[in-house]
Amino acid sequence: MKIKHLIASFFAFLISFLASAQHQTNDIEVHITNIQSDDGTIIVGLYDNENTFYVNTYRSVTRKAKKDSLRIILKNIPYGEYAISLYHDKNDNKTLDTNFFKIPKEPYGTSNNAKGKLGPPKWEDAKFMVSEKKVVQSITL
Repeated sequence: MKIKHLIASFFAFLISFLASAQHQTNDIEVHITNIQSDDGTIIVGLYDNENTFYVNTYRSVTRKAKKDSLRIILKNIPYGEYAISLYHDKNDNKTLDTNFFKIPKEPYGTSNNAKGKLGPPKWEDAKFMVSEKKVVQSITL
């Protein structure tokens, strides 16, 4: 009987723990400024680790471009470390157009307004934490 009680208590604890872990999320508010025109689409990629940065998004969002500024909310993001990369796809070809030297021809931005040196911004410069605190990223194209 004692074993059954112990097992039942363990499962009750486990269910309670898993339920509370599911609630450890927050929203990321992304303010994008310096959008030059209403043409095209703003494509936002959220990345959840350094190894997939610029390769595989954890979550992505697209919105019609709006001249000057745009606000996008990424909802229910689990606590952890993330980075954002976004660009203004002016011609709606779903690709960040680059020149011969792989330098972007379309406006782009990264969380923390990180800038690259001889290449794209690094994870270390772009990363930020999602926790119980309000998360706002202001990114200038």
